[in-house]
Amino acid sequence: MRRLTLSPLPSRRRAVAIWPAAVAGTIALTLTAEHSAHAAPPEPALTVLPPVPRGLGMPALTALAAPTTYTVSAGDTVWGIARAHGLDTAAVLAANGLTPGSVIRPGQVLALTPAASPAPTTPTTPEAAPRSHEVRPGDTVSAIARANGVSVDAILGANGLTRASIIYPGDVLQIPLGTPAPAPAPAAVAPATAPGLDAEQSENARLIIRIGRELGVSDRGIVIALGTAMQESWLRNLDWGDRDSLGLFQQRPSTGWGTPDQILDRDRSTRVFFGGAGDPNGAATRGLLDIPGWEQLPYADAAQAVQISAYPDRYAQWEQPATVWLSVLG
Repeated sequence: MRRLTLSPLPSRRRAVAIWPAAVAGTIALTLTAEHSAHAAPPEPALTVLPPVPRGLGMPALTALAAPTTYTVSAGDTVWGIARAHGLDTAAVLAANGLTPGSVIRPGQVLALTPAASPAPTTPTTPEAAPRSHEVRPGDTVSAIARANGVSVDAILGANGLTRASIIYPGDVLQIPLGTPAPAPAPAAVAPATAPGLDAEQSENARLIIRIGRELGVSDRGIVIALGTAMQESWLRNLDWGDRDSLGLFQQRPSTGWGTPDQILDRDRSTRVFFGGAGDPNGAATRGLLDIPGWEQLPYADAAQAVQISAYPDRYAQWEQPATVWLSVLG
């Protein structure tokens, strides 16, 4: 029998190692002429993937420039505009030639300036960090100033306010920088009293002042209410009086001022005395704000227009003391 001789097949590893780079990955098989028909098909060339292109990241975001002007809308205040733009109220006032008492009107264009940078602080001087106070029911500027160890004028100036300004629950007042942080209050502190008033009378006076501020009543209107309550009830919520008179202002159920329980509600009876759009009695009674030209009336005449007292001249004696009570408690 005739024997066929085959030339040895190179291994794949050897083929890759010995062939030139131009044909790397192709395996050549050499067979004798007799067995060329049985040659294995060539393997595909190895492919190297190109590197991933660079520079496919997100484009950098360009910071938006802060606005340099603001057009006043109805209801705006300089303090509110400054706070909304992260600016200092005093700087916005100065940039526009305004004072804390200036009036701004819808459509007016205000220049905005960045607030002055606070002095650098370190962890060892926390007292230099900016502080603020959120107004709560019953708060007054003087009480907030006392609690934070600063003057009333410092609080007013830092927030673009005047002594005639009104603060409301929810307002955030800035406490001036550079003032010492308040020391923790003692566990029990007696409430402040005004000259000539005891604790009960001072508390009733504070309530009258707070409600007057909430209603937007001027200082003169609040002073009239304080003196009226002092003349009528010694600033006490009396459950007795002449005939059926009751409460701080000695209002009478029989003349439409409310039920006895309503009149003895200090908050309600004070609002009824002030009257106006928020009067709980509506048009059934006439409060101070309902008297035409009340602010131009003499002190005693304004009080008498509400109370209709048999002794109208007695209110005048309380004008000066009531002015002091407001300055101390309000």
